[in-house]
Amino acid sequence: MTQAPERQRQYEQFAGKALLFDYRQAANPVRSGLTEPIPYRCWGPELHSQGPTAVLPLDLSAELGVRGPATSPGLAAHFIRIAAGEGVRAAANATSSLFFVLSGSGVCCSLHTGGNDAEILWQQGDLFVLPAGGTPLLEAHTNSVLYWVHDAPLLDYLGVAPSAPRFQPTHYNAAWLQAELLALANQPGSSNSNRISLLLANRDLPSTRTVTHVLWAMFGIVPAGSTQAPHRHQSVALDLIITCQPGVYTLVGTELNSEGGIRNPKRIDWQSGGAFITPPGHWHSHVNESREPAWLLPIQDAGLQTYLRSLDIRFA
Repeated sequence: MTQAPERQRQYEQFAGKALLFDYRQAANPVRSGLTEPIPYRCWGPELHSQGPTAVLPLDLSAELGVRGPATSPGLAAHFIRIAAGEGVRAAANATSSLFFVLSGSGVCCSLHTGGNDAEILWQQGDLFVLPAGGTPLLEAHTNSVLYWVHDAPLLDYLGVAPSAPRFQPTHYNAAWLQAELLALANQPGSSNSNRISLLLANRDLPSTRTVTHVLWAMFGIVPAGSTQAPHRHQSVALDLIITCQPGVYTLVGTELNSEGGIRNPKRIDWQSGGAFITPPGHWHSHVNESREPAWLLPIQDAGLQTYLRSLDIRFA
């Protein structure tokens, strides 16, 4: 039984953690020096264009004030460069890992503790997702670059580890993705659509219609000469530019003007094989002033946001 002096000491210790704030000054702690806002940032293809086999994190943990590596508070993005005949282990304390193959070919072997091992042959343009519990080994048959996104920063913040896989390993073949997107783009009236894109979904996750229960992925095209109307959402977008010509860019800002355009926008120019961040709640519009279509792959934590009923997609 705890003695009175010790009980008093514990009481004082626990009470010493308590704080009170005036709601008017503390209701929104997202500010510099406290909870750091998510910054604009882009990375060019020179990051992964040459060099030895390596995992290259797009790490903003210092700017965000979180444990790293992290590209947003809940997600970490990386480029993985693998020389022909070499391999990389892409293990993370994550519920979901998504890989997109920018170049090259190879095989992913994922050994799961409960059986259900997966071997996925991949080539340029393929996308595949892996659940918790595996130890992925990526072996390149030819010089390769992959884009890898997972949700380990979210789990690190919660102080948890995944207890079971929520979906099975799933492979989206490049030829199928491209054929379906081009068929969508060629449908009558598609040129007038705000987005010409495919949402990647998983049969194991019918309620969210997302690629994993946390991650969301969109395979999209911005036609030559087009300007998309602005839209926004509450999830962070980690945008991968698959391919484009000079003259493609995104306008981003926090407010709309009276004509429905973005007021005082920041311009982010696209580069093939590059990546950039769109912060949550910011209006953004993709513009293609080139003569060729541009292809992109935004990855978001919108599977989680959809489950929480807080995604709040809006169009200008």
